[in-house]
Amino acid sequence: MKLWLNFVGYEIVWFVAVIGASRGRIWQGVLAVVLFALWQCAVSSRRMTELKLMALAVGCGLVLDGFLAASGVVRYAAPYPSLPSGGAPLWILVLWIAFALTLTQCLRYLQKNLWVAALFGGIGGPLVFWCAGRAWGVVHFPAPSWHALAALAVGWGLAMPLLVGMASRWSARAPRAWAEATHEHV
Repeated sequence: MKLWLNFVGYEIVWFVAVIGASRGRIWQGVLAVVLFALWQCAVSSRRMTELKLMALAVGCGLVLDGFLAASGVVRYAAPYPSLPSGGAPLWILVLWIAFALTLTQCLRYLQKNLWVAALFGGIGGPLVFWCAGRAWGVVHFPAPSWHALAALAVGWGLAMPLLVGMASRWSARAPRAWAEATHEHV
């Protein structure tokens, strides 16, 4: 049940952030991800892992989406506020945070095989962007659009195994660190 709630929570944040961005209401996605993150951290036995994954995901978003936006390969609706001018918009970073919160729950199965995670990212990343662009007009790919889709495939194909690998590493350490801190033996 917890896995399904995690999946549904992520999907709610995704739709709220994307639809909010399409209407110029960035705050809706921010509010949704704050509530999702607070809930996820409240029910998680690995809060530090969740916090580290959120930070790492924001870093990935700043690099990948910041590069795509600055290079003009991708144009985002509601591009502001963004941290560096022309960088990743806040609503995209919201999606990265929400996505990070799925890596120890509903996407935990990807931790067993980083090649599958890379394939999942390389196909799923561009597909999600394309769908968001087609359905809500929040992402635009200047012609030829295959450049943007290829850049997204490479970026997500690299980011996904990095995030999943760190989720695995940090999750494996969490029980041991907790046991040592409480003097329990695993």
